[in-house]
Amino acid sequence: MPPAADERGAGLIGTIAALSVFLVLLTFAVQLLFNLYATSAVTAAAYDAATMVASGSVDADDPADLGTAVRSAEEHARSLLGDYGDRATFDWDLRDDRVRLSVEVDHARVAISPVLGAFGLNRVERSVEVRVERPR
Repeated sequence: MPPAADERGAGLIGTIAALSVFLVLLTFAVQLLFNLYATSAVTAAAYDAATMVASGSVDADDPADLGTAVRSAEEHARSLLGDYGDRATFDWDLRDDRVRLSVEVDHARVAISPVLGAFGLNRVERSVEVRVERPR
């Protein structure tokens, strides 16, 4: 039975709506995967960098040695992060007994801005704290 003249194109509207919802969900899933991967990579790089500065081979009482260790660790972390490392900001808090590193990175955007803002998927902020190793 052929469709009535007033029902022509009704399936097209439903198809467009379903396709739009599917694309929004797909971009959300891809953005979520980017965020999960970036969070893991940034956390691992931050721990590695903080551990390098807090290691026993760095003289924590010598500002020059400590500065060299921080620059080296930051460069190492940026190399581990690849392209993310170019956009990363590092904030060091060096104390006698601990090293605290905060890393913030904006990452690639796939989803539309309202989705990113609602779920916080456009930025990774990680802080790690490592105790300073002191030889006995």
